[in-house]
Amino acid sequence: MEKREKRGVIDRFEGNIAVIEIDGETVDVDKALLPKKVRVGDAIIIGDDGSYRVDKEATKKLRKEIDALMDELFE
Repeated sequence: MEKREKRGVIDRFEGNIAVIEIDGETVDVDKALLPKKVRVGDAIIIGDDGSYRVDKEATKKLRKEIDALMDELFE
């Protein structure tokens, strides 16, 4: 059976906890398990082994989408 990585987005930090949105649900993760420079809004790939890494391309795409929505909102 093929393993699939999960994907999520860093929603917020609450102390030492990162709240990650995955498929509309939120999951609390110890911030120490994440890459050191992770930020709110970063797209995250969660490996089958429990590892976390930033998906730089998906993060760029998300930031562009958010910027476009903000521009539209404040025109």
